[in-house]
Amino acid sequence: MAIGHFLLAMAWPGVMYVGTLLIGLGYGTHWAVVPATASELFGLKNFGTLYNFITLANPAGALVFSGVIASTIYDYEAQKQAQGLCIFAAVLSMIAMHRTKVLYANLYGKSLS
Repeated sequence: MAIGHFLLAMAWPGVMYVGTLLIGLGYGTHWAVVPATASELFGLKNFGTLYNFITLANPAGALVFSGVIASTIYDYEAQKQAQGLCIFAAVLSMIAMHRTKVLYANLYGKSLS
C-alpha cells in the first residue's frame, strides 16, 4: 500500500492504475486479515465488540489526522503566505501584458483586440 501511495504521489505518467491497484489490494488484504487476527489474538467471546472498535478506528483516525492535525498545520502555514506578493505579481503581469500587446501584434500580425 505504501508503494501505491508513493506512485500516486510522484504522478508519473501511466502509474495511476498501478498505484490504485496496489492501494486497493492493500486495503482489501488489511480488511480481510483484521477479523482473523482479532479472533486469534483476543478470542471469540467479545469478538463483535472488538471488531466494531477496530472498524471504528479507521474513520476516527481519519477525523483526527485530516480534520484536526492537517487542518491546523494548513491554517498555520497559510498565514505565512504572501497574499500581497501574489496580488502584486498579478498586477505586474497585467501591466507587462498591456505594454507588450503592440509588440506581439506587430510580430504575429494580429489585431490589437
